[in-house]
Amino acid sequence: MGYLFSPVRVDISARNPGKIQAAMTENRRALQELVLEPLREEQYYDKREPFSLMSIVKSPMGLMIGFMVLVVFLMPKLMDNIDPEEMKRAQEEMRNQGVPSLTNLLSSRSS
Repeated sequence: MGYLFSPVRVDISARNPGKIQAAMTENRRALQELVLEPLREEQYYDKREPFSLMSIVKSPMGLMIGFMVLVVFLMPKLMDNIDPEEMKRAQEEMRNQGVPSLTNLLSSRSS
């Protein structure tokens, strides 16, 4: 157990009792003696990767968090660049237009 061996095909003759033939399956070479040597130790489990900060950053959740942090810090700076007069004018226009409510939208579509 714990070792990997080359596969061997063993044929036992039904016509001639006691006649046994062994051959390597990769190269079909007949074996006179059945002596197997291990190729390597078998690794049944994968080794766990060590913790990496880049694995968190590359994950979809890490990318979303990074984008949100970027927006939180950059949005106020972008809003500071807007002229206060322009901002007040835009807010007044929105007030004059009125915010459409759900009931107004539904009543206008049904008529």
